[in-house]
Parts: sequence; structure tokens; C-alpha cells
Amino acid sequence: MSNATESELRAGHSALGRQVALPVLALAFLTFLTTWATTFQWIDESRTVLGTTVLTWFGVALLLMAAGVTGIGVLSRVGYIDTTPSPTAGLPVGIAFGTLWAAIGVAISFQYVGNSVVSWGPIALVLGTVGLLMATLPREDIGSTVPSAVLLAVLGGLIVAGVLDATWVYEAEWTGAIFPGSELIPLLVSGVTLFGAWSAGKAKEGFGAQGREAGAFYIIATIVFSMLSVLGLLIWFIVKNGLDTFLTGASLTGGHLNIPFTGLSFPFVEVPFVTNVTGSLFVETPGVMPAVVGTLWLVFGAVLFAVPLGVGAAVFLTEYAEQGRFTQVVEVATNGLWSTPSIVFGLFGLAFLVPRISGGNSIFVGQLVLGFMLLPLVLITSRESIKSVPDEYRDASAALGVSKWQTIRSVVIPAAMPGTITGVILGVGRIAGETAPLLLVFGGAPYPSNSPNVVGRFEFSTQPPFITNEALLEPASALPYQLYSTITAGVFPRPEIYSNQEFGWGTALVLLLVVLGLYAIGVVSRLYFRRKLHHE
Repeated sequence: MSNATESELRAGHSALGRQVALPVLALAFLTFLTTWATTFQWIDESRTVLGTTVLTWFGVALLLMAAGVTGIGVLSRVGYIDTTPSPTAGLPVGIAFGTLWAAIGVAISFQYVGNSVVSWGPIALVLGTVGLLMATLPREDIGSTVPSAVLLAVLGGLIVAGVLDATWVYEAEWTGAIFPGSELIPLLVSGVTLFGAWSAGKAKEGFGAQGREAGAFYIIATIVFSMLSVLGLLIWFIVKNGLDTFLTGASLTGGHLNIPFTGLSFPFVEVPFVTNVTGSLFVETPGVMPAVVGTLWLVFGAVLFAVPLGVGAAVFLTEYAEQGRFTQVVEVATNGLWSTPSIVFGLFGLAFLVPRISGGNSIFVGQLVLGFMLLPLVLITSRESIKSVPDEYRDASAALGVSKWQTIRSVVIPAAMPGTITGVILGVGRIAGETAPLLLVFGGAPYPSNSPNVVGRFEFSTQPPFITNEALLEPASALPYQLYSTITAGVFPRPEIYSNQEFGWGTALVLLLVVLGLYAIGVVSRLYFRRKLHHE
């Protein structure tokens, strides 16, 4: 046989492997999506399609994936498909399958045998050993496909045979929890589907190094998609439950946009739930404007307090301080402070700041407490961003005769701004939704009849402290504090308009929009400094 004919046959055999692997990958992805939709109750598990329930179709899909994965492995092993497998799938793969099979043995023993170690120990040991050996002893094409295919086939066969259906219940003796089949089966199918996608991904690239990379890629991509799906579900759930309340009395042209100093007014979008006050009896549609204003003042004050201190400390620690025991202690302290529970910061504010500043709950103390929470993250991210600035920037600036401070101010800090802003964005997202500290140092009446007038109450004098503002020393309301009061205490003053749950969901939606708006401001700022850095 000529080399040209042999190469053509090998290309055809390799293409055959891809043609089998791609449908398995597509089926795995479709099954995974459907299991998540069933878990979220978007699809009823008892719904019939072509005379067969959704759960049964899960079993059929698993059996098809098992057949496809097994076929690829066997055809590769006999040499019909051109692949480059390693001598073994590797010990990590064997440990993963061994652990999984041992866990399955433990679950089966708990359900049908007993929860004593004498009962589940031998079963877990035998199944774990079988899974380990099946993955490590054969060549990679068999060790990466057959163990996955067995899992797919066993679970799919039990579902198709009706052993596992919507009426099946898993109740182990070691826990009082009950897991119905209608909820547990989709989760099991989604987990096993990952192994099918992993095996098919490896087979698609012919196993070997490229196959291992592809298999890891498909698993990681699926997990990331799952995380994004959960995030999307949370957002969708909040929007679904809060949108009706949010749009109460809303109009596209019912509002007015006044242009300052011109006397001009234009029709504008009106959303009374956002623009109205909460506690007034003369307001037809109670809103959350005082809480929105209170939240924005809290975030603004915390950022104004934490960002200059955090960036300044990062500059000192990175550019001036010697790297030694002192900087190590600071690093450990900042990491510990960032992981400290927020209620601890609230207790610190209640015990130390409140008696010395306002004598009670106030906006200013709330700003300081949230600023202390934000400070460690700003310091950590700013320091890492400054460290990542190439030394060539500093050397080029020094070669021009520029002083060290001018280099830091004009070169280092602008180059580190995108990373610093990223840290601020993450921190703002956390502090904007904090509730525990606000309960101790900030909150006043949860449903105020007016917004805090901070801008209009500044007073200047020739005596210390020269600038005073009584509004900052008074309590106020914020969206997370108001949401907590509505859901837990159930004291909404206008039950004839909104129930506690309706007002709570509407408040949650506004809080979500405020946080997303703050994120948007941060992202735009980061893009601006990044483009400015690259002269775009």
C-alpha cells in the first residue's frame, strides 16, 4: 500500500472518530441543559415527549452516549480509528474514578444494606478498586472511555427500566433528609454527563496530550456554564418576582426631566417605585428613593475613605518600604481583615466609633465601617497591580531624569489603575449589599418619608472642625437594611398597596439594579484607563 493511500485511510479513520465524538458531545451538552432546566422546574419531569417522559429520555440519552463512547474506545484500541493514546489514562484519572465508584458503593450500601462500616466498607473498597484498575491498567483509549461508559450505561439502564423514576426516593439512614427521584435523577444525570463529555472530548482529539487538554476544556466549560446558569437563575428569579412591583404606575412619558439653569423640561420615563418616598401617607405609590439615596451615600463615603488610603498604602509598601518582616505582617493582616465577617466590623463601629462620633446610628459611621471593610481589598489589589507594572516603565522614567515620586504619580499609578479599579468594583459590590453592619451602626426608620439631604446641610465656620453636616450624623435607610426589615419584621406601613413580600421583591430588584449600575461605572472607568494606557 502506498504512503498516499495509507495517509488517506488514516485521515478517514481519524475523521470517523470525530464524526462519532461530535454527536456524543452535542448530546451530552443538550442533556446537560435539559437536566438543569428540569432542576429549575422550567421543564416538568413528568412531561411526555413522543409518549415518553422526560426522565426516561434522560436514560435513553445516557445509553446512547455510553454506546458512542464505548465505540470510540474500542475502535481506537483495535486500530480502526487513528489516535495517539498514552499507555495509560493516568493515576489521577484512576483515583477520580475509584473515588467515584467507592462513593456510589457507599450510597448503595446506606440505602439497601446499612450504615455501619462493616456493611459499606467492603462494597466501597471493591467498587473503588475496580474503578481504579479499569482506568489505569488499559491503554488510554480504553481507560478513558469504558469507565465512563459503564457509569452512563448503568444509570441510563436503571432509568429506562423504571427502577429510578419520579416516585423513587433516596433516604439514607445517616440523615433525615429525603431526596425524591424527580429532583435527584436530573442532578445525577447532569453529573454523569460530564464524564461522557470528558471522554468524547478526549476521543475527538485522538487522546494523548491534545485529548487530555480537550477533555479538561469541556469539563471546565460545562462547570463555568453551570455557574453562570445559577447566576442567571438568581437574577431571573429576582426580576420575575419584583418586576410587577417595580413597574407599578410606571410610564414611558409620565415623568419630566428638568434641565438646570435653563427652565426647560422634557417628558421622561417615570418609575414611581424608584422616585417616590416610602413612608408618606400622601404618596399613592410608595417607593424606595430614600433607601436608594442612603445606599449611594454609604458607597460614596466608603469609597472616598478607602480608595485614597488603600492606594497610598499600596504605593508605600511597594515602592518605598523594604520587603521584609513588616510588609509580610501587613500582607497577613490585610488578608485577614478582608476575610473577617462583616458583623465584626459592625461591632467595632458600635463599640468604638458610635460613642466617639455621633452617639448613635448615623450615615457617617456607616460610611466609615463600610470603608474599613473595603480598605483591605483596595490595598491588596492595588499592591498587586503596582507590582505587575513592568520595571522598564520605571527605568525609562528614571532615565529621563524624573524623580521617583513623579515616576510613581505619572507612570506607575496610571498603569496600575485598571487593576485597582477592578478591586474597587469587587469591593463595592460587597459593601453595597451588606446588612449586618448597618443594623448596628446605620439604620434608623426603615421607611422614611424623606431622603437624607446631605448636600444641602453642609455648614462652614471659622472654628474647628470648620465644616459640619448634621445629616451625616443622623440615621437613615438603605436598600439592604430596608429589605431586611420588610422580609423579617413584616412592618410595611401600606399593606393595602403592597404586601411585605411584594415590597421586598421590588426592593431586591432595585438593589440589584443599583449594584449593577455601580459595576457598570467601574467597568467603564477601567476601560477608560486601559485605553488611555495603550493610547487607543
